[in-house]
Amino acid sequence: MRRAGLERDDIFVTPKLWPLTQERDKTGAEAARSLDVFGIAPPDAPPRYDFRVCAERPGPVPSGAGYTMLVEAGLSALREADTVVVPGLQPPDVPVSQDVVEALRRAHRRGARIVAICTGAFVLAQAGLLDGRRATTHWRGAARFAAAFPQVQVDPDVLFVDHGDVATSAGTGAGIDLCLYLVRSDLGAAYAAGIARRMVLPPHREGSQLQYAAPTAPARPDESLAPLLEWATSRLDTRLTLDHLAEHAGLSTRTLARRFTEHLGTSPGKWLLAQRLDAARILLEQTDLPVEAIATRVGLASAVNLRRHFRAHLGTTPGAYRRTFGET
Repeated sequence: MRRAGLERDDIFVTPKLWPLTQERDKTGAEAARSLDVFGIAPPDAPPRYDFRVCAERPGPVPSGAGYTMLVEAGLSALREADTVVVPGLQPPDVPVSQDVVEALRRAHRRGARIVAICTGAFVLAQAGLLDGRRATTHWRGAARFAAAFPQVQVDPDVLFVDHGDVATSAGTGAGIDLCLYLVRSDLGAAYAAGIARRMVLPPHREGSQLQYAAPTAPARPDESLAPLLEWATSRLDTRLTLDHLAEHAGLSTRTLARRFTEHLGTSPGKWLLAQRLDAARILLEQTDLPVEAIATRVGLASAVNLRRHFRAHLGTTPGAYRRTFGET
């Protein structure tokens, strides 16, 4: 898309870069939602972007959103793109063609800015554009991403990561955050804020993507630990120490710590804190209890302590979390 008033024309291409099918297209709507940021302008301001959609195989492209896009441009569009956006795909780790990989590499070598929305980061990693770099993707795919691309420094906490020439984002919502950030970098905070107001969105969200992750799934330990975990989770409002847990389990503290590591991949203290934070999240979502009362109910003693752990582990505050996820 052309950006009027900038030093260079910027052709912003959103490539559906793989052979698209219903199974492999995450949803055309994902790209559309993110690119709304570039397709509208603030009131009383001229549009500054122009973009095209391209595909490895131009033509009718079905989407998971129930409609078909007619894509006219092929990979040759990337030869003139100043910014290339790669939306997510499912399953995320399916290999893309060598033609796609080479098209992205050529665009990057030429100086184009390469941006991934959600699981589009898998495509950038396949092209080697994230080697030795910090990157993010949707929290549900972060472990798979890290296993598939050990040369990438995966950060599952953040909403997006920008290196200037390459950027990655978490889910679709974080993709919108990233696109607004890029507009702000290109055209200034006032222009980006005007777009955000038209979209009825905050120009900047606080916190990390961990606040959007589902609460910890129930563990499946060996049978010897299961009764202890059930006992502990029913007593989160009490003071529980490693000695208390070991005494209830009839084990030494060293043996209990070893079993937690072997079967749960964490220490008793970290496991217990995760349960307390999950319980606090549920109370923030489903009740109007004061933060101080919630802290007491989940065993974190004080609102100050709860806020400290929320900030450290979820990148946000209890109040901000409630505003985002609380039932209305």
